[in-house]
Amino acid sequence: MIAFATGSEPEGTPEQRFERLLELPPSAKLVYKVLEQEDEPLTQSQIREQALLPARTTRDALTKLEGEGLVEEQMYVPDARKRLYAPQSIAIPEDAELTA
Repeated sequence: MIAFATGSEPEGTPEQRFERLLELPPSAKLVYKVLEQEDEPLTQSQIREQALLPARTTRDALTKLEGEGLVEEQMYVPDARKRLYAPQSIAIPEDAELTA
């Protein structure tokens, strides 16, 4: 089956997005947390500096987060070659069992 990106809003509720985030690798969770802590969208290089991750790992994490509808990519006006990334909201389901 071939899936095409439509550019529409990410599917699912914040609780469903939380469940999808739990299934991602630690690097994607770290990138999401970095984005979540900022008041404004960040470029890939800003994310990489704050997360202390290699460029390739950061790119891979952003690709996975985008694929799951957990981050939104925007154009960076000062430099069209760059993109800005912002997190989509998540919510912990009331019936979720979190373990440390």
